[in-house]
Amino acid sequence: MDVSRFPGLDPAFLPIVEMLPDTTTAFDDIPAAREMFRLFLPDGPVPGEDRLDIEDVIVDGVPLRVYRPKEAGADLPGILYLHGGGFCIGDIDTEHGGAVALANAVHAVVVNVDYRLAPEHPYPAGLEDCYAGLAYLAALDGVDASRLAVHGQSAGGGLAAATALLARDRGGPALAFQSLGIPELDDRLETPSMTAYVDTPMWSRVQAIKSWEHYLGGKPADGYAAPARTDDLSGLPPAYVVTCQYDPLRDEGIAYALRLLQAGVAVELHQYPGTFHGSALVREAEVVQRMEAENVAALRRALSR
Repeated sequence: MDVSRFPGLDPAFLPIVEMLPDTTTAFDDIPAAREMFRLFLPDGPVPGEDRLDIEDVIVDGVPLRVYRPKEAGADLPGILYLHGGGFCIGDIDTEHGGAVALANAVHAVVVNVDYRLAPEHPYPAGLEDCYAGLAYLAALDGVDASRLAVHGQSAGGGLAAATALLARDRGGPALAFQSLGIPELDDRLETPSMTAYVDTPMWSRVQAIKSWEHYLGGKPADGYAAPARTDDLSGLPPAYVVTCQYDPLRDEGIAYALRLLQAGVAVELHQYPGTFHGSALVREAEVVQRMEAENVAALRRALSR
């Protein structure tokens, strides 16, 4: 990829962006995209697994993976973890490392949801699985149901926002916090960043179009499919929103954060310069370490007693 097209890109990302293949048409072949995504999985045990009790369960047909710090003592906060992948790729295993890291860093019980994927299972299948995961988390022994958060990246960020809306409108489980990382929120694809970024690293307008086509399955979007369409954002839990400079999803994340603020919701918005969708792959980059540390700190603050 020609990095000269992104003059403000953080220098730490230049080597990997230069090597990245063109992924703009990746969602034309979903099975191949899923296999390519799995190539990013690390080999061997994930650091920190030994400090957790990890259990796979199936609840109402939904596979979940539960991460509980050993010797937890008193009731712990709970975090619902929703993986990314454009609503079409990813699973429990692709985000296993992230869930392990979050459970240890926040000292919380984490439930990682293997929600159904489009196009085989279009909306609302995946979202209903996420909500089922939240209900399970809220009822778990050893979890303080007054300290629950939902956390997701990319499509997982969009599903996290939608799960928060469902929890509000269905009368629970009550959420104390929503962590929305580079969220996919708006099927209309009309923001300046979405129209401008047609060939950006890892995610582009072309992929976003296909992602929404697969997820919606030919049906019009409502405010739970695309939270940006929701008229009333009042009564939602405080939010932490992350956006990246060279990301087509940037402006819809910023717009959603501003609308939450206007609706009276407490919001912390972080727009990181020089970053792109998927910057977290370069874990040694200072800006990535800062992104992760600040997100963890926000979750700790929100879920503290």
